[in-house]
Amino acid sequence: MKLNIVVASACIGAALGLSLPIRASAINRAVARPHQETAHRTIAIFVPSLSNPFFVAEEKFAAAEATKLGFGTMIASHDGNAYTQMNLIKTAIDRHVAAIVLDNAGADVSIAAVRTATRAGIPVFLIDREINAKGIAKAQLVSNNFQGAQLEAAEFSKLMNYAGTYVELTGMPSDTNAKVRARGVASVLEHFKGMKVVARQAADWSQSKGFQVTQTLLQAHPDIKGLIADNDTMALGAEAALLAAHRPGVIVVGFDGSPDVIRSIKQGQIKADVLQPIAAFSKEAVIEANRYLRTGSTGVPEKQQLNCILITPANVSEYVDWSMRAGS
Repeated sequence: MKLNIVVASACIGAALGLSLPIRASAINRAVARPHQETAHRTIAIFVPSLSNPFFVAEEKFAAAEATKLGFGTMIASHDGNAYTQMNLIKTAIDRHVAAIVLDNAGADVSIAAVRTATRAGIPVFLIDREINAKGIAKAQLVSNNFQGAQLEAAEFSKLMNYAGTYVELTGMPSDTNAKVRARGVASVLEHFKGMKVVARQAADWSQSKGFQVTQTLLQAHPDIKGLIADNDTMALGAEAALLAAHRPGVIVVGFDGSPDVIRSIKQGQIKADVLQPIAAFSKEAVIEANRYLRTGSTGVPEKQQLNCILITPANVSEYVDWSMRAGS
């Protein structure tokens, strides 16, 4: 059964019994009204954004698995803000949720929030991003970002014919995944002496910033041959900026496996992408939460890495909803 959330802008939906996400801006105004018999059968799912397609997909897959297993869901975004994240954790504690699935706000700043929930007797299952601590969360399920970045860089170098100038768009400097991906890209591209990076700049995982940063970089480096983006929203922003500048021939690759980038590959624009196993780890976190609640153990190691998959025009037809068809 779903947990009904009443927010000032969504009172009608709540009255109709709809399960609504809590936005970060509304957390202090949200009031939960769970049915008594399901108060302890709710899984909270907290992600960094409910507008970024990647995080929306995380929530979708985790919530669907929770519903399948008989749980209600409490869904919210912390917007990458540690203070908001802590407030969400405290709200979840007050509502006596059974477990929390969390894509956290930072490897260091999130330790206190995870510890707060754990001390309150609520197990936490991390997805997508690790924290810099062991033994607090019950599980940390993440993509193998280094391996995925190496796949991306290897394909990018091949598309570049191992020569030419390029720029790299990186994620938020404070984000562990941004650092790992940048290292993975560098570990491959540094071996090709014919390739030269003329700029490496953060666009903070943002499509709008990807657009703006690419526009600025094109003014300084109008003759670049390629652009490697460390996530898909930045790749899409870069693609739009390149098309606006009448530079469709610049080679662009991304990282995530979003439907928008897949469409771009099919249209011959973005040349390759790396699919994160988002469907797998989002569902698995809920499965492990259910197992822990039933048995007191997940039965698997706390830290779990899932490998990424390279998507090119050769296998793009096998993609479906953040996954590849079995056997592809």
